[in-house]
Amino acid sequence: MKLILTSLLLSFFLMLPQLNLQAQDDMPGMPEMPDDLPYHVIPDAPENYSAENVASRMIDGLGYRYFWATEGLRKEDLAYKIGETNRTTEETVVHVYNLSKTILNAVSKKPNISGAKSSEEMNFEKYRKRTLENLKLASDLLRKENANVEDMKIIFQRGEKQSEYPFWNLLNGPIADAMWHAGQIVANRRASGNPLHPGVSVFRGKTKF
Repeated sequence: MKLILTSLLLSFFLMLPQLNLQAQDDMPGMPEMPDDLPYHVIPDAPENYSAENVASRMIDGLGYRYFWATEGLRKEDLAYKIGETNRTTEETVVHVYNLSKTILNAVSKKPNISGAKSSEEMNFEKYRKRTLENLKLASDLLRKENANVEDMKIIFQRGEKQSEYPFWNLLNGPIADAMWHAGQIVANRRASGNPLHPGVSVFRGKTKF
């Protein structure tokens, strides 16, 4: 009898780690992080302060906020809007994507060509992925050794005509605007019954599960 009890207890304790792992996997509010998406956590800060590194860090903060603002959005969340004259959450997602292109184009020293359209069919998942990738690439370019914000201008091109704006306008324009809209997405999803994950810390740039 003792031998049987000993065997049962031994089997139970050997199974405990597997049971604990299964319980953790089944816990609500623990989303699986896509391996190919940046900004589920904020990257390490640069080693020194410079105009380029500060701008990079601002974009990293935007990326982290946007990742979690859009994580786990449902169809009903994307269709939600607070009034008839307002954008839906999905329309706001598209707008932030366009802002991310403007940010990346400025850092890449490329013009924003008026009327240029992609032939690729896009859905929410693709808009979200491309937005996060654009922000990460822009941040990485700003951290390069030879980066110089004075050379990075917002260029709008319509036909043969171009208008240029300095990097200052990128800070108070598209970057700040995208942060504004990330906050709108958070407010909208709360109103549509799917609030932001409670463990998100925009101060620390990490999410507690």
